[in-house]
Amino acid sequence: MSTPAAALTLENVLYEKKGAIAYVTLNRPKVLNALNRRTWEDLQIAFEDARKDAAIRGVILTGAGDKAFIAGADIGELSRVTAVEAEESSTFGQGVLNLIENLGKPVVAAINGFALGGGCETAMACTIRVATADAKFGQPEVKLGVLPGGGGTQRLPRLVGKGRALQLILSGEMISAQEAYRIGLVNEVVRAADLISRAEAILKQIFANAPIAVRYSLDAVNRGLDTSQAEGLALEASFFGLCAATADKQEGTQAFLQKRAPEFQGR
Repeated sequence: MSTPAAALTLENVLYEKKGAIAYVTLNRPKVLNALNRRTWEDLQIAFEDARKDAAIRGVILTGAGDKAFIAGADIGELSRVTAVEAEESSTFGQGVLNLIENLGKPVVAAINGFALGGGCETAMACTIRVATADAKFGQPEVKLGVLPGGGGTQRLPRLVGKGRALQLILSGEMISAQEAYRIGLVNEVVRAADLISRAEAILKQIFANAPIAVRYSLDAVNRGLDTSQAEGLALEASFFGLCAATADKQEGTQAFLQKRAPEFQGR
């Protein structure tokens, strides 16, 4: 049994479930949804609940208000940390983003404004990124005397290539949603009014497919990126074999041959 959403006491995050989708909303609009320690902890609680709840098949992550997805770290908090505390804080944030990336269920970042620093890093940990036309992206940590500490130096080059990643990280410049789309940082740019409905539509398109195949596809890509191509191919073949033993494979192939819509059971 998963914890009912209503039982979660989250200070800085709104957490709601509708059907098969969990909605996680950063709720500190007065500080542009900046990430402090409590917010990281709230995110961890919400995503752990979404992972455990078998009824939840995907998550939409967004920010409250119309100005920011997540504008970055809480600078007041950052200004006071020691070296030891900073390393521990970085490791904790990385752990939360690893949870999001490896949830086993698709997570769509609905980016409704500034996604800077830790906000850009949080978006990159999601499976798919959809942004409004006025969203802004950047890793401005060097302007504060530090470097990206939530996975930015690792996920950004994997998404956009080493050269573009280094230009963004070393310059600290902010780029538009259109430029983020051009370089492959975001999947789609949509009107603000369509942001959540488009994120829902993407998830529903994924939900129409076999749940086990979706989960293993996520695992194959995420784990394969951290290995050689030969190791990744071996991993893919093993997941392919596991899928072939499922009732969903039987249903999917029979439905195709019988020219009907499949009814997957996740078994």
